[in-house]
Amino acid sequence: MADAEGIITYIPHLRRYARALTGDYTSSEDLVQDTLERAWGRMALWRPGSDLRAWLFTIMHNLYINQVKSGARGLLRDSDQAELESPVLPAQDDRLELSDLNKALQRLPNEQREVVLLIGLEQLSYDEASKVLSVPIGTVMSRLSRGREQLRSMMNRGSSSAQLKVIK
Repeated sequence: MADAEGIITYIPHLRRYARALTGDYTSSEDLVQDTLERAWGRMALWRPGSDLRAWLFTIMHNLYINQVKSGARGLLRDSDQAELESPVLPAQDDRLELSDLNKALQRLPNEQREVVLLIGLEQLSYDEASKVLSVPIGTVMSRLSRGREQLRSMMNRGSSSAQLKVIK
């Protein structure tokens, strides 16, 4: 059986993922709390030897989807409120780019955002993300590809170099 230390190790990862999903500090903390409560209450369902991190992310994903479907707690808030947490304050240009990236992430469809965050931010493998989201690996790969392409497009639209015309 997983011990408290095992679960505690993943709390920062759960917080980061929840914050990126919800775009709101308060909602993300509530989601983490709900996830931890559900995990502790269903600890007997976790199979020793399986990936505890993937199990926790699966619980969080399912709770998030249920809350979005029910409209609970205003999980879809204005993305201007959300900033990704960083241990070091970035330079002004980097802060603006990070803010733009966060806004672009919030505009992605949930299915694409979840895959981009699980693989890009939390560094889960395609197989792990597939298990967390309960979809085939091919679906993970296509959602990731579409999500990355949309992010690239949104980020390039916001850059000044994409808007400049070359005049001869």
